[in-house]
Amino acid sequence: MKASKPSVNVARVIYIFLCLLAGLAIALSSPNIPLWVGLFGGMIVAIFFILVESSMRTFSLRGFSTATFGIGVGLLCAFLLNRAQIPELIKIAASPIKINGEGIGEALSLAFNVSSYASFAFLGAVLALRSDQEEFSFIIPYVRFRQDAASGQLLILDAEVIMDGRLPGLLAAGFLTGRVLVPQFVLDELQVMANSPAAGKRQRGQRGLEILSELQKNPAVPISIQDSRGMAEDESFQGRLVQTAKLLSGRLISTDENLTKVAHLQGADIINLNDLSDALKPSVVVGESVRLALVRAGKDDHQAVGYMPDGTMIVVNHAIDKIGTSRDVTVISTLQTSAGKMVFAELNTKEEA
Repeated sequence: MKASKPSVNVARVIYIFLCLLAGLAIALSSPNIPLWVGLFGGMIVAIFFILVESSMRTFSLRGFSTATFGIGVGLLCAFLLNRAQIPELIKIAASPIKINGEGIGEALSLAFNVSSYASFAFLGAVLALRSDQEEFSFIIPYVRFRQDAASGQLLILDAEVIMDGRLPGLLAAGFLTGRVLVPQFVLDELQVMANSPAAGKRQRGQRGLEILSELQKNPAVPISIQDSRGMAEDESFQGRLVQTAKLLSGRLISTDENLTKVAHLQGADIINLNDLSDALKPSVVVGESVRLALVRAGKDDHQAVGYMPDGTMIVVNHAIDKIGTSRDVTVISTLQTSAGKMVFAELNTKEEA
């Protein structure tokens, strides 16, 4: 829940009051600090942090936790650096140098210690804020920041499904939900195809890039490009896709039958849009009667062929002379082939009678 402005103002007033009390307590506990100095110092501290809070108006709690994680990593790096005895080496090296008769080795060692912790903490926070949630799990495979339940599973696209053209409609309709991720090597593949001398290949590559651009312009579809420089370059294209899906606990979206088989064998989650399309087609069962427009001759001399609205081909026996008309037919058998489902039917005997 987002805090209202009045509640934030109340929190600011309370904070100013507490800072004034702290400054007053410090002045009363030290006889060398005047009362007004303590109050003024508390007010300055309160104003400074309220200005910082105002500049962080768009900074979310998630961003704060991300920055905290980055600071922790930066402090760990600084700790390891200081454990390497570098401050001691600086102290020893600078010990002969004296200013006003006093050595500066101790001061330089302390300055390096403080600056290294501050610098690495700053760099860690900035790099963490520039990264997204998927990059954390990509860099640290065994640490994954759980996504919101409403955001859905991470969807990883291959080049074929991008060029297919059905994906934007499925995302817009809500059949597929989640953050969309395109690995960098997939984007490189589309770029190579778009620059291909072959006209057909070039047209498909350009269409894929246009679809990606369309998805990026849609605010309802969070899409990002995944840097894949940390992956093995000698692995096959399909292998890198499967590795990315397993590493990020994402779901591959593809139209490639071979990639689907490889992903299943390696235990990766994958959706084949062709399988999804087949599952959504209305099934035709044996004994069902349908109205069908007969449009052409079949393989055998007596057969006529018609098509269902979803594209399913129905072969009607002894209907060669009915081509160009619409007839009621009864399904007598179905056959699943690599090209899809074939349905065989006979003319409705009641109508012919």
